[in-house]
Amino acid sequence: MNNNNVFETILGAVVLAFAGLFIVFAYTSADLRKVQGYIVSANFPMIDGIMEGTDVKINGVKVGSISSLTLNTKHGNDQFLVTVSMSLRNDVDLPEDTIAMVANEGLLGGKYMSLEPGIEDDIIKKDGTGRIVRTQAPLRFDDLIGKLIYGSTAASDTSSHAAAGAQHGAAETPGTASVQ
Repeated sequence: MNNNNVFETILGAVVLAFAGLFIVFAYTSADLRKVQGYIVSANFPMIDGIMEGTDVKINGVKVGSISSLTLNTKHGNDQFLVTVSMSLRNDVDLPEDTIAMVANEGLLGGKYMSLEPGIEDDIIKKDGTGRIVRTQAPLRFDDLIGKLIYGSTAASDTSSHAAAGAQHGAAETPGTASVQ
């Protein structure tokens, strides 16, 4: 009976050691740390699924993380828009016409902030005052299902999105561009 207890104790220790090694491996390979760099902000009408610490990616490569989310409550064009502050690596130079959008990692996966660099020569400031003025809100799955089930006319959707975009200033809604 005594040998059986020793064997079970050693086997339990080996299992715990392997579990500990697995946790260390998962933590070191997951890249969960926040990126330290310069701050860029952008306004969105909604940010479903985005939170502090969410990845910021360009072409699928992590270049930053979300550092803060703030709801604008002051009266004006930006009222009730969400200001998203992103910390980006210092070696990433973004053109001023960069587009920021909330993207899906998959059908069942989480969301991340996707940046699509533009073609302008002027670069967004790295002194903490840099802003991305072209944004696109996330596509909501329930809205897509509703359109599929009930149908809608493209003209009425376009006019309602354009009116919402004009009301909220620089933030764009899906499928529209801000006109200034």
